[in-house]
Amino acid sequence: MRQFIRHPVSVPIEVKTDRHEPQRAVHTHDISLGGLAFVADEPQAPGAELGLRIGCVQPPFEARARVVWCRPHAANGSAEAYELGVAFLDPQDVFLARMVEQICYIEDYRREVLRCEGRELTSEEAAFEWIDRYAADFPVQRHMPMH
Repeated sequence: MRQFIRHPVSVPIEVKTDRHEPQRAVHTHDISLGGLAFVADEPQAPGAELGLRIGCVQPPFEARARVVWCRPHAANGSAEAYELGVAFLDPQDVFLARMVEQICYIEDYRREVLRCEGRELTSEEAAFEWIDRYAADFPVQRHMPMH
């Protein structure tokens, strides 16, 4: 049974394994109060630690996470893909990831307003509108159980 409600969001992230490979760019699949899920081109064993970096915010969000699960993912095309679920190692990173998630929703809102209404908003204007319209529906972070 899933412990946390997941929220779909597509955020570009970089993933670094402990094998000293270059970071690979992927997109998150969803974010929850405990971690996030993303599609990668290589499987990772549960328990493996990864470095995560989200560079679309300033300062960039960086965190360490542990792979909780890994399963084959039906990808477009013939390339193999794997969906990974990871849990943040530092409880503070959960809070920061939620802030990044909100920023991404606000930027998506800004682009959607431009596309649908032709209104060009600054990031600050979009934040005020998004908060006024949607912040009440954004799930509140609850106390996380310690493992």
